[in-house]
Amino acid sequence: MMRRLRPAVLLWLSVAATLQGQTGGGPTTPDGWRQAAPGYDWAFPRDHGSHPPYRIEWWYYTGNLEAAGGRRFGYQVTFFRVGVDPAPANPSRWAVRDLHMAHLALTDVAGRRHLTAERLDRGGLGWAGARTGTLDVWNGGWRAALDAGRHRLEARDGDFGVELGLDPGKGPVRHGADGFSRKGPAAGNASYYYSMTRMPTSGRVLLDGEWFDVTGDSWMDHEFGTSFLEPGQVGWDWFSIQLDDGSDLMVFQLRRTDGEPDEHSAGTWVSRDGVPSGLGRSDVSLLPGRRWTSPSSGAAYPVEWRVEVPGRQARFDVVAALDAQELHTDASTGVTYWEGAVDVSGQIGDRQVTGRGYLEMTGYFGQPMSEVFR
Repeated sequence: MMRRLRPAVLLWLSVAATLQGQTGGGPTTPDGWRQAAPGYDWAFPRDHGSHPPYRIEWWYYTGNLEAAGGRRFGYQVTFFRVGVDPAPANPSRWAVRDLHMAHLALTDVAGRRHLTAERLDRGGLGWAGARTGTLDVWNGGWRAALDAGRHRLEARDGDFGVELGLDPGKGPVRHGADGFSRKGPAAGNASYYYSMTRMPTSGRVLLDGEWFDVTGDSWMDHEFGTSFLEPGQVGWDWFSIQLDDGSDLMVFQLRRTDGEPDEHSAGTWVSRDGVPSGLGRSDVSLLPGRRWTSPSSGAAYPVEWRVEVPGRQARFDVVAALDAQELHTDASTGVTYWEGAVDVSGQIGDRQVTGRGYLEMTGYFGQPMSEVFR
């Protein structure tokens, strides 16, 4: 979700990662970044860490949590690394190699509020960065790190934030062809992509200066590569769904300028015991329903969807827990997008199922995402 960043900002930021411990990958671009290609040699916990040879990387945490009495919260904590120069000639710690950005959002469902914050910091002096070899990514006081195999999240802005511990759950699930997720036909327009689809979560949420003890389930996405989208791909709709029968579903739909889903749209069905099954464009149907128009951006987002997976005899209605879950990130990535908690109800065969999840929608406002990623 990156854009061409202002030169003044680029000069202000600095190096935060090293070029160690990376294996696999395809050829390099003329400016020195490695391209994603099939055959990556996965290893954990190493691949929870940073991959500096690749230009774009993010760690995405979302989840649905409950406090005593059933009060519900949705949360999002995201860290971004965007490469500027893979090998700066200047050896100074102030030399610009990577940009580091982060987003925080908290949905107070009962209070009908969606709170957001963002960060942009230099890495050369340790204010932001991402380690290789293990999970440890930070931006100011916001951090995601491994602690005895458990993911620890800390992010706070003023009087709201989260402090959470996430168990591994089913463990890493690789999408696409063993983690190689193609986004278009051009060489390199792909990413390495895995998720941890159901992470039992406990900790506390800060709202209006008051801490609430919470439990629930989280979803973690980690994706890295150098080039992603093709011309004509204006944005995407991404769903993470956790059903009450223990199965999980990830689906992303790349939208084209003609309104049709791109042929590289895909997904993964994850069974109760963690076995993934890949889904192609023809295996999933995403039908948008009611739209909500943002009073600040004017973008009209579908906040109700019908999701169908005919091969599983599955059909779900996905409805936003709160319509107004839009993020404006002018001070970091520069993208306006919708990301929020959703409720799920439907059927698998003749069996009724319910669930919760998260939905992300990009490209409904501003420049096409294919231009943001170039």
